[in-house]
Amino acid sequence: MDIRKWSDKYSIDCRLKYNSMATRDNYISQVKSFLAYFINEVEPKAIPTEKIKLWLLEAQTINTRKHRLCAIKSFYDITVGMPVKLDKIPYPKKEKKLPIVLSQHEIQKMFDACENLKHKTILALLYSCGLRVSELLNLKWQHIDRSRMIINIIQAKGKKDRQVMLPAELIPVLEQYCRKYKLESSEYVLTGQNNTPQYSERSVGETVKQLASKAGINKRVYTHLIRHCTFTHMVEAGVDINLIQKLAGHSNVKTTNIYTHISHNVISKIPSPLQQINL
Repeated sequence: MDIRKWSDKYSIDCRLKYNSMATRDNYISQVKSFLAYFINEVEPKAIPTEKIKLWLLEAQTINTRKHRLCAIKSFYDITVGMPVKLDKIPYPKKEKKLPIVLSQHEIQKMFDACENLKHKTILALLYSCGLRVSELLNLKWQHIDRSRMIINIIQAKGKKDRQVMLPAELIPVLEQYCRKYKLESSEYVLTGQNNTPQYSERSVGETVKQLASKAGINKRVYTHLIRHCTFTHMVEAGVDINLIQKLAGHSNVKTTNIYTHISHNVISKIPSPLQQINL
């Protein structure tokens, strides 16, 4: 089998079909592994479905098997031209693992352990309104609207824009950070090393882990966990669940209209858990 030919064709099809770079990268990686596994077959359409099932079962976790199946179904649908080849292979039930969130006391310990202003800014932005790491990295100074006390999240997951509150407690931190690192002319809030345009996802992850370690937190702490903490603490503070879903940017067909009709002046008055933190 000509692996290069098929993987190149699928890469082009993925770029045409999927907006998310993460989805494209994951699917292409899975398809390349699939093609390499069946390299002795003449072409993809000749691979028996029963052999594909056995390959899927070699996945170590349920989620990995699901990722494999999603990618291969996509491959046969948009590239091979056999959309029904794997229709009789069911998706495995997704593993339901609840994240073990940090308490507000533990979040406070992370802030207390933070000696670097950029690191404090990263943690404050993540925690104040539950940003995804990609949203943090793509945040520009022009997206921060102090006149309405909101932050505009542009083209986030699913290519959707949304607004989140800008807590007053965050403003002096951002001002101090901007002055110290001389970012008045910078486009992005977080700049990389040697004034490169953007910070990296890996750097954010390392920052969060280091702060948790300094704070003596034994739980597994990662960037996306801070987002879980934000919304958990909002629920505990009594914030309406519909507002939380809007802030999180989650899609739900039953409540979409409620979210889209909430105006920015309501969002700006939503209490942020950052207000309970001494910055």
